[in-house]
Amino acid sequence: MHSNKTQPEYLKHGDEVAIISPSFSIDKTKILEAVILLENWGLKVRVGDNAFKQNGPFAGSDGERLSDLQLMTDDPDIKAVICSRGGYGLSRIISKVDFSALKENPKWYVGYSDITVLHVWLSEVCGIMSVHSEMPLNFNNPEKTRRTMISLQQALFGDLKSCEWEGPLYKADNVSGEITGGNLSLVCSLIGTQADPVTKGKILFIEDVGEYYYRIDRMLTSLKLAGKLEGLSALVIGGMNNIEDGSVSWGMSIEETISGIVSDYDYPLFFNFPAGHTGDNHAFYIGKQAKIVVKGEKVILTFV
Repeated sequence: MHSNKTQPEYLKHGDEVAIISPSFSIDKTKILEAVILLENWGLKVRVGDNAFKQNGPFAGSDGERLSDLQLMTDDPDIKAVICSRGGYGLSRIISKVDFSALKENPKWYVGYSDITVLHVWLSEVCGIMSVHSEMPLNFNNPEKTRRTMISLQQALFGDLKSCEWEGPLYKADNVSGEITGGNLSLVCSLIGTQADPVTKGKILFIEDVGEYYYRIDRMLTSLKLAGKLEGLSALVIGGMNNIEDGSVSWGMSIEETISGIVSDYDYPLFFNFPAGHTGDNHAFYIGKQAKIVVKGEKVILTFV
């Protein structure tokens, strides 16, 4: 089953990209460092008027954050919109964005974490692919692997072919399908909305950070009750970092917890995909067709 998602044109030398802050506020120096890095890739960079603002935890009011997102969406000269960081805030403005300009001029949107809301919205409502990857908040973070940034550059310029990793796997098999998903709590938050995630026949990717074990179980159970874990091509688990125990001990690992929830289904379940709130945050495309091939201990995801 082939995707009918629109693929924006890959970037080339001299293209103009934007950095905006649609969620939490960010230290100005992080954005300025990101500008230098992107310019070194041969890009021109425009920073949103409100990217440095602060309003409570947010980068400006809902109206200010929306204004930057709308402006960069409407401008045909901007070939990619890079979100400076996650946190929270996109859900508050996403339904007010007019994405109609993308029909004429599709462009890449870049980020992860809270940006999951934008990825899934673009995929389900606009039918357009996007890039799940590292953000300016961490562009110069020494804890990030080299391939974190190399893979982002490759994704934007059209050189990203595959991603290879090792990790626990259940019901291992070679599969193919369109990739969807992102941060687990944000995927859950979109159920019943305009961007209700369609997962059947797809490779569903999920990751999360700083949650309790029981909450991970509860969110996955919600997805299951909503029919979102049925008929997947595969379930791929990225970083599950800083998952904590509650006052009553959970007593099961993440692998045991998740494999238990999907044990009724016969599709493969892969752990340790290098993406999410993790040192090795490999870029990949949401909305693009991919295939997963298992070679012994190794798993290789290739874009088709």
